[in-house]
Amino acid sequence: MKLRYIKFNIKPGLLFIAVLFLLALGSCKKALDTAPDGKISLDEVFADHDKTGAYLNNCYGNIPLKGLHYFFWSRGPVEWCDDAWDTDAEAESWIKSGRMYNGVASAASHPILEFDDARNGAYWDRYWNSIYMCSYFLSRIDKATVRTEVDRKRWAAEAHLLRAYYYSELLKWFGAVLPIEREPFSFTTDFSKLKKASYYEVVKFIIEDCDAALATAELPWRITTGAQGERVTKAMAEAIKSKMILFAASPLNNGGQNYWQEAYQINKIALQNLRDHGYALYTQVNFPQTYLSDVAFIGPDKDPHAALYNEYFNQAMDYTDQPVDKETIYQLGGGGPAWITDGIGAQAGYKSGTCPSQELVDAYETKDGQPILNLSNPYLDEQHLLPNYNTANTLYNPQDPYSNRDPRFYATIYYNGSKRNCWWGFNEVAESAENFPGAAGQRTRIIATWMGEPQTGLDATVRSKTRTGYYERKFLHPNSGENFNIEPAPAKLFRLGEVLLNFAEAAANAGQTEDAYAAVNEIRSRVGMPGLPTGLSQAELIVRVQNERRVELALEENRYFDVRRWTTPGGDLSKTDKWITAAAITRNPNGSYTYGRRTVRSTPRACYTNKFLWVPIPLNEASRLLGSTGQNWQNPGW
Repeated sequence: MKLRYIKFNIKPGLLFIAVLFLLALGSCKKALDTAPDGKISLDEVFADHDKTGAYLNNCYGNIPLKGLHYFFWSRGPVEWCDDAWDTDAEAESWIKSGRMYNGVASAASHPILEFDDARNGAYWDRYWNSIYMCSYFLSRIDKATVRTEVDRKRWAAEAHLLRAYYYSELLKWFGAVLPIEREPFSFTTDFSKLKKASYYEVVKFIIEDCDAALATAELPWRITTGAQGERVTKAMAEAIKSKMILFAASPLNNGGQNYWQEAYQINKIALQNLRDHGYALYTQVNFPQTYLSDVAFIGPDKDPHAALYNEYFNQAMDYTDQPVDKETIYQLGGGGPAWITDGIGAQAGYKSGTCPSQELVDAYETKDGQPILNLSNPYLDEQHLLPNYNTANTLYNPQDPYSNRDPRFYATIYYNGSKRNCWWGFNEVAESAENFPGAAGQRTRIIATWMGEPQTGLDATVRSKTRTGYYERKFLHPNSGENFNIEPAPAKLFRLGEVLLNFAEAAANAGQTEDAYAAVNEIRSRVGMPGLPTGLSQAELIVRVQNERRVELALEENRYFDVRRWTTPGGDLSKTDKWITAAAITRNPNGSYTYGRRTVRSTPRACYTNKFLWVPIPLNEASRLLGSTGQNWQNPGW
């Protein structure tokens, strides 16, 4: 069944709190007896097979698009952590990233709480809306008119899994300020008895819903036809369980309890079940004519592993029983003008969007497997201008910083001196005359990010240039550009690579070092990196796993949540998110370069303090909860 919708016009804000407080909002009971379009009764909906299916389809309607689909074609959380800087943040301080960097956020007006058209933002409203719809669907599906019991069971499983997903998203953003809703709230509910569940209790409820989906034979492990694209699967249930038990065990969320052994066991089973049902890492270049001829990967190391990694993120998941991509578990809707909003934006005179930070660049090891920095204490100063170099690394040269690096670095980031297929609208001296092997007669663009370079150099205010000395590479198709527009592939919401790293982190923290090594080394082997050195202490292994997570999942939204969950409830993000640095590159008269560092701006970000560990509950809804239950539900500091 394809995702076709009855048009449900539910306004933001009229969801969880609206359902809880319909009387206070002046609604009447009739509102509960009609479908959300207000034109037919819910009894009519569930008396008809197609309308019942359409109601379920609308439960999918608030799955966010993520990727580039945040406000003003940005990457949202990617730019709100220490992975990147948004080029719009300074010149356009009213934009969400600018407001985050300046700390212009309150419970009444917070950038993440505000409404975005692409289902990103307004998460409290959107997700409680969908949770209510899923719960209501589950309360009606057993007696609904459905043509086959196969459909009835599968649809119920999907509703359970969708509810688990929305709860997981609420937990990630807002933390333990949620009640558990097994049944849809009604006028007879005594809201004064509503209670906040602990983080762990909500995660166990999420696992309960996932297990209900996994126990349903009618729910598939993989979608094999395009007509059913974007429907949820058992594989997604395992991925949600894997992530959320990891989050529950983390220092920010564990309430002083040790859940690492449970996280290890759940992840071990999830990973094995995914493997048993055909999920595997993407390990082969399937489009060599595009990716192995990409000049970005011809040098400096001529390593095909970079092409492999880049190909994976620039190809959409295929819906067949024998897909080329066996790694992706769930992909979102795609599209977006990445070639002018998220890359080297100067070629169209627009913006460069996501500029990877020097901190992210520092995270990539050299190809011998040695970290650049001492990962336990990477910087000797608050502003990150004094790197604490790893003295065991003999390959890294601060004045030749981009040689001999992890292949994922070349597949993820454009740096000073990297190459680009010449589909771009440049006409300047920095363009080389060498032929581009992928297209006869084309020429290669050499990326220049030194200070003062007129089109693509480091600049503090021009949005088409880089803020950090780097441009995003990971999600940009090799041949896309001003005269050859190729939209990016859909964002990969869950993938096996992340589950492997979830398992590795849980195993390392649970003392299961052999399994932690094996999982991390499987990820590293895919890109030709050597395994982690044996004999690491548990603390050293945990740090290496965390860094591996940063590198493998770079710019995929995970870092925003990871730096938070690795923090204690009373801590802050001053070591990671307060100062963000850039490569300060000077071009010398003889054409050589001198490499230094500078802060992206002269003042720190303000979104590093303790209160920014969580997003606040919208002020009006926090007030209603306080009035109804006598408890303060609001997150600390808001």
